[in-house]
Amino acid sequence: MNYRELGNTGLKVSEIGMGCEGFAEDECRNAKRLFDEAEKQGINYFDLYASNPQVRAAVGKALEGRRNKFYIQSHICSVWKKGQYKRTRNIAEVREGMEEMLALLKTDYIDVGMIHYVDSMKDWQEIAEGPVLAYAKELKEKGIIRHIGLSSHNPQVALEAVKSGNIEVLMFSVNPCYDLQPASEDVEELWAEKNYEGHLVNMDPERQELYEVCQRSGVGITVMKAFGGGDLLDEKLSPAGRALTVNQCIHYALTRPAAASVLVGAHSVEQLRESIAYESASAEEKDYAPAFASFPKISWEGHCMYCSHCAPCPKKIDVASVTKFLNLAKAQGTVPETVREHYEVLPHHAGECIRCGACETRCPFGVPVTENMREAAKIFGK
Repeated sequence: MNYRELGNTGLKVSEIGMGCEGFAEDECRNAKRLFDEAEKQGINYFDLYASNPQVRAAVGKALEGRRNKFYIQSHICSVWKKGQYKRTRNIAEVREGMEEMLALLKTDYIDVGMIHYVDSMKDWQEIAEGPVLAYAKELKEKGIIRHIGLSSHNPQVALEAVKSGNIEVLMFSVNPCYDLQPASEDVEELWAEKNYEGHLVNMDPERQELYEVCQRSGVGITVMKAFGGGDLLDEKLSPAGRALTVNQCIHYALTRPAAASVLVGAHSVEQLRESIAYESASAEEKDYAPAFASFPKISWEGHCMYCSHCAPCPKKIDVASVTKFLNLAKAQGTVPETVREHYEVLPHHAGECIRCGACETRCPFGVPVTENMREAAKIFGK
């Protein structure tokens, strides 16, 4: 298992994490099976948005004797009322739900406390100016949650939250179809067939900006919906008109700036192992570029996907990394010190480019690589 820094939190998290969808199955007995396999395979991070007390109790039981082996990302505004899940901003309900969660999980702290499901700007403003964010900060001061997070499907809202400086971890839906869609306060728009009827070109600029701002700001991204609820794995259901593999979906998510862990939804140990197999998959098995280039209604012409098809460079320049740092600097309008430091430690720099053009002949998306190298050399000074 490979591990990544979760933004500036100091946590090193497994790049394959667990979603909680499968915990409730087989009368919650599946939770222990999944945690047993996770521990065996080196997974140390999971999400728990589910508020069902039976699920939380099953997770608490599964964690007995190994709480310190897992980082818990759990949601402080997801509660159980009248026998069903409820997203709430009522501070009394939020407090009660938090106390119940800790008791059921048999722990006295949560590593990442997620402000749950914030998809409208009005909702975020009420959270930021009201008692919910204040309560999250209170919990952090007391050490009950170690880091404050927020989950969202809306890049506008997520960007506003990240720029506020109050959010350390963002849980966000990342996959190559959703990334084409503009911001919306209705999460169902990400699935709507009408939004995929035309010819879609390139990533939505607000989503690109969100990933880059998170990278610059040290906000780690934990990925949900990497498989689009499973639709991307089925040609008949995929909005792209082609099926992707598990490895391709995970690799796409993990090549976005700031992405640290993909929270895979596994309904069985076998499904969890299928996602974990990403760690030993070949570069060819992870490669999403040929599939993307074949999508009938979607294209990324001229847009670097960080797929590394441009390699190998005769001067050994890591073109994908240079381009990523170039995009971060361009989005900022200046060169943040952290971006400069990451660029500096690259073994080879854009100024070494000899304009041979071999990279451009291999790029599936027609990216002007040599021009990007020229621009990077000018911006970074080497």
